[in-house]
Amino acid sequence: TRFSTALSQTPSISSISSEGREDLQVNRLETQIWIKPDIEKTDVDFSEILNAIQEIAKDVNIFFDELEGVNSPSKDDDSLLHHGNLTSTSDDASRLEVVGEEVPDKNKANGLYFRDGKCRIDYILVYRKSNPQTEKREVFERNIRAEGLQMEKESSLTNSDIIFVKLHAPWEVLGKYAELMNVRMPFRRKIYYLHRRYKFMNRIEKQISRFRGWLPRKPMKLDKETLPDLEENDCYTAPFSQQRIHHFIIHNKDTFFNNATRSRIVHHILQRVKYEEGKNKIGLNRLLSNGSYEAAFPLHEGSYRSKNSIRTHGAENHRHLLYECWASWGVWYKYQPLDLVRRYFGEKIGLYFAWLGWYTGMLFPAAFIGLFVFLYGVTTLNHCQVSKEVCQATDIIMCPICDKYCPFMRLSDSCVYAKVTHLFDNGATVFFAVFMAVWATVFLEFWKRRRAVIAYDWDLIDWEEEEEEIRPQFEAKYSKKERMNPISGKPEPYQAFADKCSRLIVSASGIFFMICVVIAAVFGIVIYRVVTVSTFAAFKWALIRNNSQVATTGTAVCINFCIIMLLNVVTSQTALSFFTEQPRTESEWENSFTLKMFLFQFVNLNSSTFYIAFFLGRFTGHPGAYLRLINRWRLEECHPSGCLIDLCMQMGIIMVLKQTWNNFMELGYPLIQNWWTRRKLRQEYGTQRKTSFPQWEKDYNLQPMNAYGLFDEYLEMILQFGFTTIFVAAFPLAPLLALLNNIIEIRLDAYKFVTQWRRPLASRAKDIGIWYGILEGIGILSVITNAFVIAVTSDFIPRLVYAYKYGPCAGQGEAGQKCMVGYVNASLSVFLVSDFENRSEPTSNGSEFSGSPLKYCRYRDYRDPPHSPVPYGYTLQFWHVLAARLAFIIVFEHLVFCIKHLISYLIPDLPKDLRDRMRREKYLIQEMMYEAELERLQKERKERKKNGKSYHNEWP
Repeated sequence: TRFSTALSQTPSISSISSEGREDLQVNRLETQIWIKPDIEKTDVDFSEILNAIQEIAKDVNIFFDELEGVNSPSKDDDSLLHHGNLTSTSDDASRLEVVGEEVPDKNKANGLYFRDGKCRIDYILVYRKSNPQTEKREVFERNIRAEGLQMEKESSLTNSDIIFVKLHAPWEVLGKYAELMNVRMPFRRKIYYLHRRYKFMNRIEKQISRFRGWLPRKPMKLDKETLPDLEENDCYTAPFSQQRIHHFIIHNKDTFFNNATRSRIVHHILQRVKYEEGKNKIGLNRLLSNGSYEAAFPLHEGSYRSKNSIRTHGAENHRHLLYECWASWGVWYKYQPLDLVRRYFGEKIGLYFAWLGWYTGMLFPAAFIGLFVFLYGVTTLNHCQVSKEVCQATDIIMCPICDKYCPFMRLSDSCVYAKVTHLFDNGATVFFAVFMAVWATVFLEFWKRRRAVIAYDWDLIDWEEEEEEIRPQFEAKYSKKERMNPISGKPEPYQAFADKCSRLIVSASGIFFMICVVIAAVFGIVIYRVVTVSTFAAFKWALIRNNSQVATTGTAVCINFCIIMLLNVVTSQTALSFFTEQPRTESEWENSFTLKMFLFQFVNLNSSTFYIAFFLGRFTGHPGAYLRLINRWRLEECHPSGCLIDLCMQMGIIMVLKQTWNNFMELGYPLIQNWWTRRKLRQEYGTQRKTSFPQWEKDYNLQPMNAYGLFDEYLEMILQFGFTTIFVAAFPLAPLLALLNNIIEIRLDAYKFVTQWRRPLASRAKDIGIWYGILEGIGILSVITNAFVIAVTSDFIPRLVYAYKYGPCAGQGEAGQKCMVGYVNASLSVFLVSDFENRSEPTSNGSEFSGSPLKYCRYRDYRDPPHSPVPYGYTLQFWHVLAARLAFIIVFEHLVFCIKHLISYLIPDLPKDLRDRMRREKYLIQEMMYEAELERLQKERKERKKNGKSYHNEWP
């Protein structure tokens, strides 16, 4: 009776119009039942409707995302790319749904299926007929068929020697290995429990939502109305099980497993198939390494371009959708469709772009504050007492900065450099250094939280990496000595501890040798700077002669950049020869290789910067007693306005040139290679023939992903992060340059992955791996380096000491601009010109300044005058400044480290709402699994009773 009453009160689904169905909502803020427009009138599960009505009667606030139990086509992960289609599709990359025998014909033309147009290509193997490894391939392919995979071969249209092997995994094989691999699949729509709300709160929320409707939409959000394919199903997932297959939402077996999952399952099978008799003759990787196969890759889902607009005709395939809403330059300001990236490329690549997007977003406040510090220097430039005194010091004559050819110069000639130095070295510099140290910690801590949310949304919380295979090189090297694996209980190759240590020492020695080469290159740059200063000082052009030190710094930085890139190329080509270790698994090899290569690249990029920041002009001696290299070359001095301008030039030029070069090599080089390949094909076969190439032929002509995977992508960003944080006190505009580069970098990488590279294998990962530890190390190093930059490189501490101890405001506790009067004169020492060494004595006697030979000149240091009891000895002010610098370093480091640790403690790694959702979901999953099993048992009991088979003591 209750069922009949409930049914009579429920309108017929088939009689409701599309607008009426969409309007069938019961108090969106209270209890809602949403019925999709594509509900058909066949096989409606009325028990679900009855349950919903009963829940409404109990006034329980439950929101059903979709009405369960309806046997109608629904948008699985890859099932529909076009809205409005009512027939299920077997090809998630096909554009239109065609009924009958037209579907195979359509599939034959797009190059994504076998010749029959029904079996989808899940993986491609490529080999040459002329390759002698025929027997291994035949055994391998015979074992592939034995595993249940279907195979078909095609010869290349451009080269008959090239053979493409097309592989397809049937449903039975996919189900078997999905269960073995613990692939998580959707089994129930999520149920959201909403809190009870009062009528007053409902009215307020309605007014707020109406007000929001008047506001413009967020321009950075993707438009899901015009791009409906971006909508993701919101389902609970569980490891796939064939015994409980009735629990999972399967609308179409052809699209239940998406393309990335199918390719991953096939790759998993290929890695475990034998190609020769013997326990170690297993896996596709070995056949690729010995040349039996030339390439192996999953297919892209068709072309990324379309003649029709995506907004009017929809997306041709997921690749086209990614290009339009992610890789196109027109959407550079929008958020990334990370769920779509993960669905197409896998979790590992999706996590990289999620981290890159998070890093780019966190650069906005850093770039804003850095720009504010720079603008603060611009606005206070005319009020800076030090710059005024430098520009007005026409009567102060400075000693030559190099031997013989460098002339005496007025201090006022460095007026421009003093003003430029103030733009970066002003009162806000210390605040910005502390801010960036705290920013690095906040960035890492909030990335942990962001990663946890992503891991939850992508079902990575409970995922553990399966027992990795042993590397082929490890097996080949240590196959004679075996021991029992404590996890699998099987014998495996074993590497002795002594052999491991010896190989580690040799590998570390190779990296140490390369670091020594980098230090030698820096030493060469130092000699170049010393020699070139004198050369430019004697140059014919007045512009270069008058700015010899700046010209020297600029050319030295450019030469240093060329050396950096040359050493990078040499190291990338010879890295494997230096890396003599034999890690057991691929992840161990990747972590070890990453750490060593990063160490070299970091030293290569930053060694010259460390020299300029902490050594340039520190150990030069004084006029009359200069320190020299090999007792020949006089060490380079800082500019009269300080060494900070040299550090700024070094960082600015290196950062801009390196980012420009990296962007060109990442995109320009593959573009040129692919363009050259297309050009040869056009010349040989014409334009029309090229457009008719099947998808496997087009993908084979693309560039493969580099052998190191995402190593180069991460390395570029991590080095940039180091440049942004380590010396940011000397160059506040570094975050702004990094932000501008990253906005371009995201779209460059996206364009490269979608259009220029073969589709990489979808891999799973829980986080960014060892790179997070490297980021934490850079964050700690940045605190130390910024403390030394402020204390040693900049003039912040000497000015502070002068203001409180020696200036007009000494003892008054003030440190304003009026307290800096006389600072320039107090920071310069006096030298007797007659005390010059013979090889240092300048060619001019300085008579052009006063009409008579100069007797005295000034230089930057705190030393006694020549006629004091101890000529050129350190003054008391020098020791005060030195003590203040050491005290500042200690206080700054301890303060910032305390703030960093406090922030790390206060910010939990897991958001509270996410923790509650995880607990609630775990409870609901257990309840739903129990209810589903109970329902199945009840149905079986009813069927047995119906068939007359009744048993005693049945449960339930």
